[in-house]
Order: sequence, then C-alpha cells, then structure tokens
Amino acid sequence: MYGLLLFLHLLGATVWTGGHLVLALTILPRALRERSVEELRRFEASFERIGIPALALQIVTGLLLAYRQAPDLSRWFDFGDPIGRLIALKLLLLAATLALAVHARLRVIPRLSERNLTLLAWHVIPVTILAVLLLAVGLSFRTGWLW
Repeated sequence: MYGLLLFLHLLGATVWTGGHLVLALTILPRALRERSVEELRRFEASFERIGIPALALQIVTGLLLAYRQAPDLSRWFDFGDPIGRLIALKLLLLAATLALAVHARLRVIPRLSERNLTLLAWHVIPVTILAVLLLAVGLSFRTGWLW
C-alpha cells in the first residue's frame, strides 16, 4: 500500500509542479511580452483538467502518507520532531498554495485582461516556487535534508 500511495503522490506532484514550471518559464513570459490573455486562458483551461485532480491526489495521498509516518496527529506540528517538522512544513506550504490558487481561480482569472496580466504573474510565480519547495520537503523524508 505504501508504494502505491507514494507512486500516486509523486505522479500528482509531477503533473502539478511540471505544469507550473511550464507555465512560469514559457507560457507566462510570452503572454506578458505579447500581452496575450488568450494564451494564458488556453493553458489554464487545458491544465486545470489535469492539474486540479493532480493537486487533489497529492492532498489525499499526502495526508495518508503523513498518517503512516506519524499516526499521532499531535506530532504533525511538533517542530522538535524531525517527521513532525516535515509534515508541518508540507501542510503550511500546501495552505499557502491553496490560498493563492483559490484566489487566482475565483478572483484573478475570471477578471483577467491585458491590464491585469501582471497580477496573475504574482500568483503563478509563488505557486510555482511553493510547488518546488513541496517537492524538496517531500524529498527530505528520504534524504534527511531538513532533519
């Protein structure tokens, strides 16, 4: 069961992080340069179909993996405990990601225009950085980087 959970978690992370890296490093700079709202809308419409399920998959499998590592939920925010520290960091990064993603989806994207393209960039770049940080913290469960 652990192997399947980890595989699904990594698959979701690959889609979520990879999609945001493509968006931040190729689509967004071109859209900003050309002031192309349509290019961003096309990417968003395509990516949302796999990106949101990938994020949901990561949340579910992440919680299950965290529970396997620390079944006592009081450890999840114990920064003195190496596993608790990693779980807490993952949850905090996830909360920041969700806050930015929900705000972008409900407030920024519906009102997207040539005038406010930069506002979307101020969401895409942090969400991409958070996605990479989530990967690094997740890898720390195996490498001990943050222990």
